Amino acid sequence: MGAVTIIEDDLSGEAIRQLVALHLSGMHANSPACKVHALPVEKLRQPGVTFYSAWVGEALVGMGAIRELDATHGELKSMRVASNWLGKKIGEAMLVHLLSVARQRGYARVSLETGQGPAFEPALGLYRKHGFVNCDAFADYVLDDFSQCLTLHF
Repeated sequence: MGAVTIIEDDLSGEAIRQLVALHLSGMHANSPACKVHALPVEKLRQPGVTFYSAWVGEALVGMGAIRELDATHGELKSMRVASNWLGKKIGEAMLVHLLSVARQRGYARVSLETGQGPAFEPALGLYRKHGFVNCDAFADYVLDDFSQCLTLHF
């Protein structure tokens, strides 16, 4: 495997649009309909959201975004690794990149909302490895038997 290159992406390429669609499909398959908070392309293009794609050579291998909630708090969104690149540390490379962006912006913390169950365990393990802990709901999220929120303070 070659080096992973992460770039800010405008979501105009067909490959990235397909990966966003795969992510949305996976979230709908593994979450109650009212608990899918994954963002479609048009919402990933909104002000305050910065979207990144990860590449190995010409292959799109992953994606992730960071949304500014306020001057001190960022939210991770749309973390996804292409299916044939799972288990190759692509997600970790994206997470490290997004945390670096958050630090450069001067955020005091970064949070995320995610689900529970087997489909979410690999991502939860990655977040916990990097210091994320469960927290109270933030933004418009509501904690329940499915949703959980995690945060990392810098």
